[in-house]
Amino acid sequence: MGKLLRNVAVVGAGVSNFGNFPRKTNRELWVEAFLDAKNSVDNGIDQKDVEALFLGNYSSDLFEKQGHLAPLMADLVGLAPKAALKIEDACASSGVALRMGVLAIASGMYDVVCVGGTEKMNTLSTAEVTDVLASASDKHTEIFGGSTFPGLYAAIATAHMAKYGTTPEMLMAYSIKAHNNGALNPKAQMPLTVTEIMSRRIRRAKEKGISIPLWADEYEFLKSNYNPMIAYPLRLFDCSLITDGASCVFLAAEEVAKRYTDTPIWIIGSGQGSDTFALDDRTTMTSLNAARVASQQAYKMAGLGPQDIQIAEVHDCFSIAEIIAIEDLGFFEQGTGGKVTQEGRTALDGEMPINTSGGLKTKGHPVGATGVAQAVEIFKQLRGEAEKRQVPDVEIGLTHNVGGTGGTAVVHIYRR
Repeated sequence: MGKLLRNVAVVGAGVSNFGNFPRKTNRELWVEAFLDAKNSVDNGIDQKDVEALFLGNYSSDLFEKQGHLAPLMADLVGLAPKAALKIEDACASSGVALRMGVLAIASGMYDVVCVGGTEKMNTLSTAEVTDVLASASDKHTEIFGGSTFPGLYAAIATAHMAKYGTTPEMLMAYSIKAHNNGALNPKAQMPLTVTEIMSRRIRRAKEKGISIPLWADEYEFLKSNYNPMIAYPLRLFDCSLITDGASCVFLAAEEVAKRYTDTPIWIIGSGQGSDTFALDDRTTMTSLNAARVASQQAYKMAGLGPQDIQIAEVHDCFSIAEIIAIEDLGFFEQGTGGKVTQEGRTALDGEMPINTSGGLKTKGHPVGATGVAQAVEIFKQLRGEAEKRQVPDVEIGLTHNVGGTGGTAVVHIYRR
């Protein structure tokens, strides 16, 4: 894995609000994210400067009955007749789109590109969304066997528990941390701490004149019927959200980056891996080999190691996914991800802050937009623009985006 032939910078980054928006389609969400990114460019950027669009989207044809999305999105924001390409790699769609944008600039093909992602998921019921997402797993061995992604990640979780002694309380510690961070993100779908959610439940019970629930702490709440089991050991608060949202970044070659900002964020490492597609064919269920491969490539390209990363956005579609990610990326020893989470070492003020945005769990997970949304958070953190969730004095960050149960993984490393 060699170096990029040209240095590539993020010069602008933005997201739409994440949530459930009955009156918004992919069109409105994408325009919102594009304008947010455009407004973030310090010296301004004009559509005529942008030479191509790389757009991540998983399944607008199934969610919205709208295909051929990339030229449509290009047209909406004034990028037509520039080249527009849609990339689909399940939940890693826009993370892979980001990599394609980086490689396109590094190759010398373009100087400035737009990379984004969008997904409108709440057009369907929860059951229908589950069916659409299941199509990113193996049709013959998993879907036909009745597996869904909560079930598949539950199998990963039980394997991790059996091998390393990970406990349900460690998964709950992840949920509490995710909600603490998401509560500080004004664009998050669920900007509430677990304590705030508990207070709301109590208030509603009083208003309805029913028995008032009492919990000693967040853990007792998360063990109650208010947090129902989805697929053992994963409960509701272990699972990411069904989300509408979009994300966007502008990339520029080193030769032109200073036209747009005096504070570019450089992408210094990029890696992508794949794995045996069906979960039951893998040699281990407690690690995602694609993520290990992608991170090793990215570290080598950047000339860095896990010890050099100061902050990371990782793919936490389920609680166990974050625990495994921080092990696969080399931040903590294999099997200790749950323990260090419970100890607070991945919290906003911990030694290795993970998912300061709230992650997929509370920020939201519009699957086609997630990878670039992670890059937006790192962009803000490295520029000191993350407001209440800002981690002080960070210069090196990482994003880790996974498709399915790890059939795809893409990792990027960023430097201020």
